[in-house]
Amino acid sequence: MQSQLDSALKEAADAAGQIRTRAELEALKARLVGPNGSLTLVMRGMATLSKEERPAAGKMVNAAKAQLDEILATVSARVEQAELAALLGPTIDPSLASPDVASGSLHPLTRTRERILATFRKLGFVIAEGPEVETEWHCFDALNTPADHPARDMQDTFYLPKSFRSIDALRKGDEDLLLRTHTSSVQVRTMLSRKPPLRIVAPGRCFRRDAVDATHSANFHQVEGLWVDRHVTLADLRGVLDFFVKETFGPEAETRLRPSFFPFTEPSFEMDIRSPNLGRLSDRWLEVLGCGLVDPKVLESCGLDATEWSGLAFGLGLERIAMLVHGIDDIRHFYANDLRFLRQFA
Repeated sequence: MQSQLDSALKEAADAAGQIRTRAELEALKARLVGPNGSLTLVMRGMATLSKEERPAAGKMVNAAKAQLDEILATVSARVEQAELAALLGPTIDPSLASPDVASGSLHPLTRTRERILATFRKLGFVIAEGPEVETEWHCFDALNTPADHPARDMQDTFYLPKSFRSIDALRKGDEDLLLRTHTSSVQVRTMLSRKPPLRIVAPGRCFRRDAVDATHSANFHQVEGLWVDRHVTLADLRGVLDFFVKETFGPEAETRLRPSFFPFTEPSFEMDIRSPNLGRLSDRWLEVLGCGLVDPKVLESCGLDATEWSGLAFGLGLERIAMLVHGIDDIRHFYANDLRFLRQFA
């Protein structure tokens, strides 16, 4: 029996190196473990052995089966690799990503931001950025909003503790730092560092101590614009904003200006829009941004002669525009990181 088992194993080992296809593998299995295979015949012969001989014979058969299974598994793995290589073909680039892996996409706020910036670039505006941790002077005083001004009530919020300041800064008595409440501080920094004429848009994140609900967030984003030149008028302001609205909401969109108040512009306006492309909101006027002509006191705070230079300014909430464009009714969706929401913009 042992010689028969050794013969079957030798047959398997000799044939293993020659097998290239699954059909050849199946034929080898049939010769060894099929109904009339050599190993099957040896196992049938155990019926003729005595009770005393059967245990030893069983151990030999089990050992031979284990070796045979190992040989067949090795051959099977090699055949599968050959089949996969034939399926992929010779032109596959193994450095490419798998087509089954989903690619990422831009966040809806990023998409809206880039769309808005592209619109203002067409009008000659350039991008300007500034720090999110801002000084009190840049955030308020330079914008005609002193400490006792009531307009500060809703914005005078996230100040940094003194322990966050450097020892040198404390010795110098530098003013307090806070998280900026609007990107208007970027307008101030630009007027201090550059000479007119200038046109900038300042996108960025802002912070206010607002109770979080469907339309408010303590963390939000703004895009503010500033144009300083000689003889800038309300007609320029209306033309810039009309162009932005039609680019964003469609050529049928209408705009209107309502008198309002901002400490850094005079006169000041709220701008409303109405557009047939806003679904269930198409039949109503919607407030989208604040604007006005730059107050002469702001120009003087930045070292500009208000008799020579004039300017326009506007500011809009990025989330507000994104919600209108995409029909989103809750600002919290932008920050929840819910893939069911984000995949709609992929």
